[in-house]
Amino acid sequence: MLAFLRWLRSILFGALNGIIKFTVAIVLIFLVLVVIGLARGDGLPGKMVLTLDLRSPIKDSASVDPFDFGGRPTTVMDVVLGLDRAGRDSRVKGIFLRVGTADMPVAQAEEIGAALKRFRATGKFVVADANGFFSAGLGDYLTAASADEIWMQPGSPFGAAGAGTDGLYLRGLFDKINAVPQIVKRSDYKSAAEMYMEKERTPADREQTTAFLQSWVDNATSAAAADRHLDPKAVAAAFEASPQFAADAKTRGLIDKIGYDDDAHNAALDRAGSGASSLALRKYMRETQDDTPTGGQIALIEASGEIVDGTTHSGGSIGSSDVIAGDDMAAAIRQATKDPQIRAIILRVDSPGGSVTASDQILDAVRKAQAAGKPVVVSMGMLAASGGYYISTSANRIIAEPATLTGSIGVLTGKVSIGKSLGLVGVGADDIGVGKNALFDSAVSPYTPDQLANLNMQADTIYADFTAKVAAGRKLPLAQVQAIAKGRVWTGADAKPRGLVDQLGNFWTAVEVAKQLGGIAPGTQATFKMYPRPQGFFSAMDSTFASTSAGMRAMQGMDAILNMPLARSLMRAREDVPHGVEMRATGLPSDE
Repeated sequence: MLAFLRWLRSILFGALNGIIKFTVAIVLIFLVLVVIGLARGDGLPGKMVLTLDLRSPIKDSASVDPFDFGGRPTTVMDVVLGLDRAGRDSRVKGIFLRVGTADMPVAQAEEIGAALKRFRATGKFVVADANGFFSAGLGDYLTAASADEIWMQPGSPFGAAGAGTDGLYLRGLFDKINAVPQIVKRSDYKSAAEMYMEKERTPADREQTTAFLQSWVDNATSAAAADRHLDPKAVAAAFEASPQFAADAKTRGLIDKIGYDDDAHNAALDRAGSGASSLALRKYMRETQDDTPTGGQIALIEASGEIVDGTTHSGGSIGSSDVIAGDDMAAAIRQATKDPQIRAIILRVDSPGGSVTASDQILDAVRKAQAAGKPVVVSMGMLAASGGYYISTSANRIIAEPATLTGSIGVLTGKVSIGKSLGLVGVGADDIGVGKNALFDSAVSPYTPDQLANLNMQADTIYADFTAKVAAGRKLPLAQVQAIAKGRVWTGADAKPRGLVDQLGNFWTAVEVAKQLGGIAPGTQATFKMYPRPQGFFSAMDSTFASTSAGMRAMQGMDAILNMPLARSLMRAREDVPHGVEMRATGLPSDE
């Protein structure tokens, strides 16, 4: 047995030594790549037109992954920050923009459109090209309207017409199959449960839905008219004429030129001047470094997705998630709070809500940041409703796009019981519980009358707490909050006069507010520090080198190395090693 243990120990220590040697080798390779990168410069052309393809739906933001070099799709925040950097680079002459098939939400179009106009304000151009505007929604066209000129393919469709939505209602089906939906809401406008509880749209939901659709159309129409230097009534009439064709849109002044994508691309290159080359914006961002001077920093924390309890960390060092985990988000805010270089925090929110407890955990972190002297500014993306609004409510300032969907100050809870439904297809279902409410969340049995009363009590308690926190955070009378809450969704344009947001604007509006609150001098270029900071393997190298072009290219080389099968196996072995515990079998004689 002793011989076996010695053999096992030699195997374990041999594996550890191999991993350590591998790690040292990777570090050395990384440093060599940095030196090579420094010798090369960024290697980009002296005259560039950056290409930006927005023909597929994009997310507002995504979690930080220091080893992501092209695998993660471009986000709205990538575009916003990338255009800012490109606007300060004299080698970049313009943008060639592809649009038309993403059915982009109006709020995203407002954010990206503002970034394009900010880019143009530096003396550069934007040429937009569409094979057609295929959606009836206005977002794709509103994005294109921010360009200097818009091209469309001959004979292609122009479908931009307005805003609409539909609903699916299952109550009739549930009645037929003996399913029992029991979902309580606070209050009238909290409509997500209606899919299960109703057979058709309720008057309250019809009221709020019509209101935000009309707000989207009004704001998009007026913004497009301003961008195109047209009368808003003429633009509204042009949208009413859709679906139409490219020639019709040109006659109505909605576009400038008709031609194919290569014609538009060549026109952009010609406009940039002789010798200009095209380069994807995403590649440009990977190959360049931000020349922003160091100084007072602003923490940028991106909160995108459904809010959930716990953490997305699985023990590994590489990965990202599409949810806002309470532990992770609170930790990011706490990191920024403790950082002495951080003068203010921007919390970028794009979320439909989710867990009450996780939302409260994040709100507590925001409040503690404020108590520590770090002002918090919320920049709302496409959606900051329910829990997304909950985590925002205490901020020093809330900035929303006119089309942002926000509010939805309400509660939804319950279940659909399918025990009797299973019997219709010959499936027997039976549950057993010890304890009065052990089967409270059972999908087989409906709530008892006492349990339903308990559920309503929970909803009342959570709703009262939610409205009280909104009243405290927004400094509004509780009665006023109760009147505008009721689970109702508002656009940013409608939320502002009701006190739910402070100012209409885009991300850069939030930056200027954060600078002011953080005591950063007007006219000073903002510097951002992203949170959460990368954790685990190579986090030190990431924080040291990621802001330089040489470092970024070195990390690209590292990415290729780390994706080799042998490297992946060693990395997995490293992650399996317990942390903070010496790996030694007890009772073995010392080597001394």
